[in-house]
Amino acid sequence: MNSTGVSNPLPITMAVRAGFRRGRIELMQTLTSGMDIFTQFFWPVASLVAVFFLRNSHFQGTGVGLGSLALPSLLGMLVAFTGMFGVAQALAVDREDGTLLRAKATPNGMLGYLIGKIVAVSGMTLVQVVVVLVFGVVAIGGVALDTVGAWVTLIGMLLLGLLATLPIGAIIGSVFSNPRSIGFVSFPIMGLVAISGIFYPITGLAGWLQAIAQVFPIYWLGLGMRSALLPDSASVVELTHSWRQLETVAVLGAWAVLGLLLAPALLRRMARRESGSVVAARREKAMQRAY
Repeated sequence: MNSTGVSNPLPITMAVRAGFRRGRIELMQTLTSGMDIFTQFFWPVASLVAVFFLRNSHFQGTGVGLGSLALPSLLGMLVAFTGMFGVAQALAVDREDGTLLRAKATPNGMLGYLIGKIVAVSGMTLVQVVVVLVFGVVAIGGVALDTVGAWVTLIGMLLLGLLATLPIGAIIGSVFSNPRSIGFVSFPIMGLVAISGIFYPITGLAGWLQAIAQVFPIYWLGLGMRSALLPDSASVVELTHSWRQLETVAVLGAWAVLGLLLAPALLRRMARRESGSVVAARREKAMQRAY
């Protein structure tokens, strides 16, 4: 209690506030750095260009445009990629340069650090989704947000998608201490993108590929976005000819629960292993690779 008789904020409350402030600052730094903007938007823009060239193609005589199918699927892919790799890459970089060790050394510093990363990555995801959606609607068309239900579904998929993918990113980042090693994780992820119906309906693939795709969140995020942005008639190209919204919520929810159970334990173990000598050795290896 201070001299005015008012209780001081709890350390956890202060850590939460600091985390939100940190996340806001990191997001603004990213959006005002030319190199960071290029890094964050290169693949979304490249993917949007690929979707643009699909705008006049249709799927197997159904009359459903491949461009209009791929645009909401691309939004789902962005949520998955930015959610997973944004957190994973940040954790690995901050472990190498000692940022994580400094956070660990302050009261509730890890809580504030993680909240900051969640705010920054979630904010960047939202910016990417808005930019791609606006340009996609203008240049590609075929999608609409003209009902309250469509907006509710879109916002729900964004929130649920982040809940399902951010913990996965934390798990990946806690396992790999080298930022360069995380790049190798992108190869199997790109394989999942290829079979998850992002650029071509999953019904055009072999049954065993369909089964693999439906285990992971990328397919369900794409499906959820399509259910929000496309008319019901477009569901004719989907498995069971429906949007399967209940299954989408169930699978993404299961991934969210699994990630939220595993991520805290792995992050605590990672934090316990951080020390000054470990960070120094990591820096020395990084300098050796640089030379």
